[in-house]
Amino acid sequence: MSVEVDDKPKIILLVEDNKADIRLIQEALKKSSVPHEIVIVRNGMEAMAYLRREEEYADAIRPDLILLDLNLPRKDGREVLAEIKADPGLKRIPVVVLTTSHNQDDISQSYDLHVNCYITKSRNLSELFEIVKGIEDFWLKTVTLPSE
Repeated sequence: MSVEVDDKPKIILLVEDNKADIRLIQEALKKSSVPHEIVIVRNGMEAMAYLRREEEYADAIRPDLILLDLNLPRKDGREVLAEIKADPGLKRIPVVVLTTSHNQDDISQSYDLHVNCYITKSRNLSELFEIVKGIEDFWLKTVTLPSE
């Protein structure tokens, strides 16, 4: 029995407005053994334009995984999550909320909106690297992701 190996790079859509967090997540993923490309959008409106392939994102590649911050300008992550999960063409894309919020209401609301998992970012650099490594190991190596 042969296992089909998909060497096509995984597309990760990072929806994050904090430049420092973007840089740290990029650094953490540089060590990844999984071929990947990180696409960065800085607010919720850009995230939805990318996902719907609108305007400047007309040629956007569907992401394999979305890393979504909750506290975003223009359209917050909760609204983005609700729109993704309500859209038949997008709802199968795994969404990982990656945020600094420990607020139980945020956690509950995210799961009510069908987030695939909720992770609280650490401000400790080595812990953040471990978190990103865990995301990579599970979502990019272990899980079988849906195709379009």
